[in-house]
Amino acid sequence: MLIKLSDLPFGETAVVREIHTPAHDLNCMGLRIGRELKMITRQPIKGPVVVSIGELEIAMGLETAARIVAETGTDV
Repeated sequence: MLIKLSDLPFGETAVVREIHTPAHDLNCMGLRIGRELKMITRQPIKGPVVVSIGELEIAMGLETAARIVAETGTDV
């Protein structure tokens, strides 16, 4: 199922399928299409979204996370 990263539930894992925002900074942090990630925390209102990719934790704004599409229920 495709879902916005900003809507991914706590503790859920997903695979990045689309990035609809300038991806350069995200790529530099390791967030790329095809990478598996896990939702660590999502703060209410405009607070940051924190995901882990392997051993790395990445924090981003809610607006950025809303522009990333991930797929749940996949085996990588």
